[in-house]
Amino acid sequence: MKKYNRILAAIDFSRSSKEVLENAVALARELNAGIMFINVINQKDIDIVKYALDRMSVYTDKLNVKEYIDGVREERSLEMKKFLSSIDLEGLEIESMIKSGIPYKVLLKVVTQEAIDMVVMGAKGRSDLADVIVGSTALKMFRRCPVPLLSIREFN
Repeated sequence: MKKYNRILAAIDFSRSSKEVLENAVALARELNAGIMFINVINQKDIDIVKYALDRMSVYTDKLNVKEYIDGVREERSLEMKKFLSSIDLEGLEIESMIKSGIPYKVLLKVVTQEAIDMVVMGAKGRSDLADVIVGSTALKMFRRCPVPLLSIREFN
């Protein structure tokens, strides 16, 4: 069996994120692997804010996209710390990061750059559309991910 040294757990703070966290931690313990937790600020959100701020620039120049991204990054860093504190991580080698961009592209880049051996992520993201079984980021990851990907689906 292949040795899994590093697991990437994609945390988007959706309803399935707790399941992703618990499964990634259980796998890391079982496989004696480290975990990298990642959250991606979606480029679509950034583009919407940029568009709105461009329209508002006629009235004020005190708002900018960099400040928005920095604020979101800080909020999500705090949320990630709080989220990770909800589970016992003692004895595990962990890292966490907040990135921005197109989620699946950022995840694929991190997989390659950080020598990730397995990805754990939710099957659906934050949009939580009722009739969507697999979210667009998950679907793109299924098609392109160069390492095993464990999809966590929330069951109600």
